[in-house]
Parts: sequence; structure tokens; C-alpha cells
Amino acid sequence: MSRIDESLPFIPVRIAVLTVSDTRTPADDRSGDTLVERLTAAGHHLAARAILRDERAEIAAQLRAWCDDPGIDVVLTTGGTGLTGRDVTVEAHRDVYEKEIEAFATLFTWVSMQKIGTSAVQSRACGGVARGTYLFALPGSPGACRDAWDEILRLQLDYRHRPCNFVEIMPRLEEHRRRK
Repeated sequence: MSRIDESLPFIPVRIAVLTVSDTRTPADDRSGDTLVERLTAAGHHLAARAILRDERAEIAAQLRAWCDDPGIDVVLTTGGTGLTGRDVTVEAHRDVYEKEIEAFATLFTWVSMQKIGTSAVQSRACGGVARGTYLFALPGSPGACRDAWDEILRLQLDYRHRPCNFVEIMPRLEEHRRRK
């Protein structure tokens, strides 16, 4: 069973938060606020924060820019993961991913099922890795952001989490680039 090994040091990671919405502003970005509150309360650092409209090319460009920033380890996006015509966050993420973390979507769906039942089928949360940076696309509701953070990301972004976690393999995410 998973656990936190208190004998190990906590290692904070640098996390950027991107809200994808045609209507949200910094004054009413409740989902972005939820993520920032949770990640800072856990001891991580907010490395950047932005709001972008539902435009696939713009979202992908921001993801790439943050992946190229050595001061950012993880990018969390919220919004644009639904089924409507303007929901393009997942497609933008997949334009950037080098590797997709398929089990993140599966686990998020399972967590969501416990809270919202079969409505979880409408979520297209996803995760992946690009240029040594973790990227996770979360739905745009504060509840979904809480669920993703509290049930999955809080643990996987904690170096002390056992039997394994995302932080401990961060130094190896780009080992394929070092091979000759």
C-alpha cells in the first residue's frame, strides 16, 4: 500500500498553473486558485501562472515555453478538457507530449467516479512528459482540481511517497537526450 516515508526529506517542485478559459479572469479563476492554494500548502513553489483562451496553438505554445524553462518542473492546466467544440486543451497537450502517462487519465476517471458517478465519462483529463517536464490537464471545476490534487498529484509529487513517485525519476526524464 502507498505511504509517506517520513524519514526522507520533502523536496519541493516548481509548478506552473495555466487556466484555459474564454471567460475566466484573475478575479474569478476559482480552479486556478484551488490548485495554487493546494500546491503551496503542500510545500511546493508556484513558478508561473497564466490564463489563456481556448486556442490550441496558444495553449501548446505556452506549454512548450514552460517546458523549456529550467525553473519549471510541472505544469498543471485547468479547463478545456470537456467535449464541446472549444475544448482543445487535451489536443494541445498531446501536441507537446513526448510520452503520455495513460494511467493518469484512468486513475482520474476512477477518482471522479467515486464523486460524480457516470458523469466522469465526460472528463478528458490527461498527463504526459515533455522536455523533462510533467504536464497534467485537469477539468475546469474546482472540485475536479481538488480531486486530482488530493487523490493523485499530492502524492505523486511528494518525493517521500512510496513505493514510487514522479519526483524521484525527474532526473531521468531526459536521459534519452544524453545517450550518444
